[in-house]
Parts: sequence; C-alpha cells; structure tokens
Amino acid sequence: MLPIQVRIERAQRLIDMLERDAPFLAHRFSRLAPERQRGAKEYAEQLTERARAELQKLREHQSAWENKDSVPEPAD
Repeated sequence: MLPIQVRIERAQRLIDMLERDAPFLAHRFSRLAPERQRGAKEYAEQLTERARAELQKLREHQSAWENKDSVPEPAD
C-alpha cells in the first residue's frame, strides 16, 4: 500500500488535472448529441466530486494519525 502522503498528492494532481481540463472537455462535449453531452458532463462532475471526497477522506485519515502520534503514552 502506498504511503498516505503519496495518495494525497495523487488525488490532488487528479483534481487539478480535471479542473484544468474542464474547458477542453466542454469544447469536446459540444460536438456530442445533447443527451450524450449531459451524460458526459455528469460523469466528469461525478469523477471530480469523488476525487475531492477521496482527498478529504485521506486528509482526515492523515490528520487522525498525526493526532494519535502526538499524544504521549503514559509511562509504566
């Protein structure tokens, strides 16, 4: 399994790529039939939202581990 930081960086790069490519996708979608345009746009939006949710989950997971590690353990 990849370290959490690598997974966070990959998710962030995916989101950045999807956001940067949105205008190009809109242009490519314009050549499709209206019902296919809607489907393609919905898919792109869902993919972006899932990537954002995954990034948020990974950040929360990382934060939980950092908080867990920062609490001192009682001495025996």
